[in-house]
Amino acid sequence: MKRVAFKMKLKSGYKEEYMRRHNEIWPELKELLHSAGVGEYSIFFDTETHTLFAFQKLSGKEGSQDLANHPIVRKWWDYMADIMEVHGDNSPISIPLEEVFYLA
Repeated sequence: MKRVAFKMKLKSGYKEEYMRRHNEIWPELKELLHSAGVGEYSIFFDTETHTLFAFQKLSGKEGSQDLANHPIVRKWWDYMADIMEVHGDNSPISIPLEEVFYLA
């Protein structure tokens, strides 16, 4: 099982909207993530910096960050672009994080 983590940035004042959208995640996106091997996916929020910290457990070689060319993912990015910091193609500005400690 591979673990990956990355951070993203939420625009100020959009925490509740971000949570609402994720609580209503599209079934087809959920299915795509599971079929790609994303078994667990958590996102945490830092209130002071508006930083989102994402953590995934992967059973395959790919995680959500590797699905950039899938139409469902691109549609989700477009849906989320108004409340997150994004690139010109609406992909979230996502910074991979290096694991420096793990306790099993």
